[in-house]
Amino acid sequence: MLKIAYHPIYKHHLPDGHRFPMEKYDLLPQQLVYEGTCNEDNFFEPEIPNNKYIFLVHDAAYVSDLLNITLDQKAARKIGFPLSEELIAREMMIANGTMKASEFAIKYGVAMNIAGGTHHAFTNKGEGFCMLNDQAIGARYLQEKGLANKILIVDLDVHQGNGTAEIFQNNNTVFTFSMHGKSNYPFHKEKSDLDIALENGTEDAAYLSILKEILPDLITKQQPDFIYYLCGVDVITTDKLGKLSLTIEGCKERDRFVLQTCKDLSIPVMCSMGGGYSPDIKIIIDAHANTFRLAQDIFF
Repeated sequence: MLKIAYHPIYKHHLPDGHRFPMEKYDLLPQQLVYEGTCNEDNFFEPEIPNNKYIFLVHDAAYVSDLLNITLDQKAARKIGFPLSEELIAREMMIANGTMKASEFAIKYGVAMNIAGGTHHAFTNKGEGFCMLNDQAIGARYLQEKGLANKILIVDLDVHQGNGTAEIFQNNNTVFTFSMHGKSNYPFHKEKSDLDIALENGTEDAAYLSILKEILPDLITKQQPDFIYYLCGVDVITTDKLGKLSLTIEGCKERDRFVLQTCKDLSIPVMCSMGGGYSPDIKIIIDAHANTFRLAQDIFF
């Protein structure tokens, strides 16, 4: 059964006019149930996790500042959200959703988090709407529990996974692969184990050709026993924060290829949704929903 992390807190209230589309976190599960892709049994609610797993990734002083809302103003501004206790609880539940979904992925082959993909969270700071790095926490959680040894993070969000790259820069048990827009945020890129920086306007054919050439060889060389997939839909041409030009069908083919590759190789894969900022919310929901539709079709 496809298991999906979702909690009502994911749709955290932000001030009117904020550019981050929180409503997608409610609309996406509603759409999946409405169309029959999922039912209520597919969803589980995450909880506040044990801090010890967060401390495997993030500095204790930084986590303390988050929990107590004592970050200095400059650090808080870089995150981009107005900080609150509810927002921090939301971030912790997102991390827990990814941790639990990782175990479901081992059991069923694939599992999802409606939210997550907080790849701009560093060891000791947050930025770009990210405070705690859910997939990094998930990776270390699996390793700590002896459920995975070598982990591959496949980050196909339009923005480089700079926080994830920094967290694992000296860890050869987690391989970080980021394929992203060359001139997109972040403007200072960290060094992933493998970075593919794409030119503005890259379209379906070029994007998919690069991905299909690189990913199978990468898996063969690294031999991961678990894959995290960050499947942001901000790669599509309508996205207001992205500079690539994939169609929705091209984005869907990207997801199909990654998920089918994991299925064919019997490597568990856990998916976090990542970004999506098209002005039309219907486009965001459809593009994200494709990932869940494919997971159902391929694995179940």
